[in-house]
Amino acid sequence: MINKFFILFFISIFFTQKIIPQNITVANDTLKIPISQLANISRDFHNSNPLKSEINYPMLYGVSALVAATGIAVHIYQANTWWQNQSSTFKIMNDWKYALWLDKAGHFYGTNLIAHGLSASLEAANIDLENSAIYAAVGAFAFELFVEIEDGFGPQWGFSPGDAGADLLGASYSLGQYYFPLLKHIQPRVSYYPSQDLLNPPKPGDKNRLHIANNITDDYAGQKYWLAFRMKELLPKKIAKYWPSFLMLSVGMGLKNWNGFGGGEREVFIALDFDAETIPLHGKFWQFVKNTLNYLHFPMPGIRISPTSAAFVIVY
Repeated sequence: MINKFFILFFISIFFTQKIIPQNITVANDTLKIPISQLANISRDFHNSNPLKSEINYPMLYGVSALVAATGIAVHIYQANTWWQNQSSTFKIMNDWKYALWLDKAGHFYGTNLIAHGLSASLEAANIDLENSAIYAAVGAFAFELFVEIEDGFGPQWGFSPGDAGADLLGASYSLGQYYFPLLKHIQPRVSYYPSQDLLNPPKPGDKNRLHIANNITDDYAGQKYWLAFRMKELLPKKIAKYWPSFLMLSVGMGLKNWNGFGGGEREVFIALDFDAETIPLHGKFWQFVKNTLNYLHFPMPGIRISPTSAAFVIVY
């Protein structure tokens, strides 16, 4: 629309050269502005767009170096944890039942979180919001896809189409939150408390227990993934006015009695949640902090509605 405005403005300048005099008389005083200069005035007006900002290249280079260093560190960690003794043969492994889909929720969440960090970094370098959202989503998915390809050469792993699909959904959801503001009120979250397998691993020679979790990332029995709903914005206005702005409602999923692959019981929770956006701290830095805190589910009262009877619990 803005571009159309300027096109019409330039057209009007062309035609006014034919129909109005070169000098404009105002209240017995003559304001002498050559019509040929009006085009320059309009161009200067366009270039002085207050919404336009110059890219902060030192910040961009610094952010790029930080992102690259973080990616390398994560790669080294994963190489030492998962990718030792890599095979030269690429293989595909369909693990749809693995961890009762909790790992797929983790891939969705993880890609969305990476996109959040990349987007904030690009915005700090004065990249406009739309391009920041696009580049961040593409970058997050590219990194997760790289991890999946590395898994394809792992000795005990393979390229998982399900994981890659969850990565794509996570990146797409991040981008969708820019184009569809309603999605900003439905926030992916995570909570974690170490499982007994990680806190108290089986002793060498103990054949009665499987050692399932070696680190936080594969300790699925300690993880829960959530979707938090900002009810203040989603409820009808007549009801929303009574809903506290700091209070959200979350639906979460976890598992227990996991056997290391597809066995175990899926748990489903409905719980209250806290909206960090309502913390009275302002400015770009604090806004980033609040947005990041909203990726965490805080311990709150809730109801466990499966796998057996419903129960009131404090969910974390």
